[in-house]
Amino acid sequence: MTTATLALCILVAVVGAILVILGASYGPDTRGLPTRSALRGRATRDFTRTQQIQLIGGAVVGLVFALFTGWWLLVIAVPVAAVGLPWLLQKGPEENTIAKLDALESWTRSLAGLTVSGAGLERTIAASLSSCPEAIRPQVTQLVARLNARWTTTAALQAFADDLNDETADVLVMHLLRKAELRGSGLAASLEDLAKSIFERVKMRRQIEADRATPRNEARFVVYFTVALLVLLVLAQQYSAPYGTPVGQLLFAAYLVSYALVLLWMRRISRGEPAPRLLVPTEKAGQK
Repeated sequence: MTTATLALCILVAVVGAILVILGASYGPDTRGLPTRSALRGRATRDFTRTQQIQLIGGAVVGLVFALFTGWWLLVIAVPVAAVGLPWLLQKGPEENTIAKLDALESWTRSLAGLTVSGAGLERTIAASLSSCPEAIRPQVTQLVARLNARWTTTAALQAFADDLNDETADVLVMHLLRKAELRGSGLAASLEDLAKSIFERVKMRRQIEADRATPRNEARFVVYFTVALLVLLVLAQQYSAPYGTPVGQLLFAAYLVSYALVLLWMRRISRGEPAPRLLVPTEKAGQK
């Protein structure tokens, strides 16, 4: 088999693999499923437009390098790295989580102030929408819309907890559920205490994230240095000629896989595990 024929076969295989991946990313139609389930399913399955461009661009670059160097492993390694490295090195959801907790603390204080006036819980929640922080405004807007749509207060609050999907939000919702069921006094003082607790939690998590940022930045520097070194290794054919042999390509693939596993491990240990929910999600409880 000539080099041109081999290159054509590899090009067809790569293009076919990309089409299969992009086709699978759209998946089956989920319009008949509950809204939150459909969104979560699509979020974990779909490629973003940026990832699609990275995959296709990486495949083209890998093929070009393979044609010039004879390292056909690059046809697979480059597109995988183009998609995988940005995902491995991106910031986690911790910043968004902290921002939501900060907004939840402000909204809790707002609810406490409005509750003092003696208004009902439903009217208090609706009145708080105008001053709601942006980080949780979509969830609070949805909560108000459900209350206006004649959902029961308990069901609307449970759905609100599912939308926020956080243990601290569950604590707040449990207080609001208590108010909805008992309709008694004392909620304002309880919410003030809860707001203080959330503030301390946010302060603690900010400190934790500051401590985690240092090793993550160091890991990024090591990855950038390694990528530059690998590019030089590929271009310096006289020095890296042994890796162009079949055995060398297998060893090179083993090195790359081992390095990727180390990056995955580093990502895992640098990400915080979310605390377990206090409320059972409504979908698990069989509610709609």
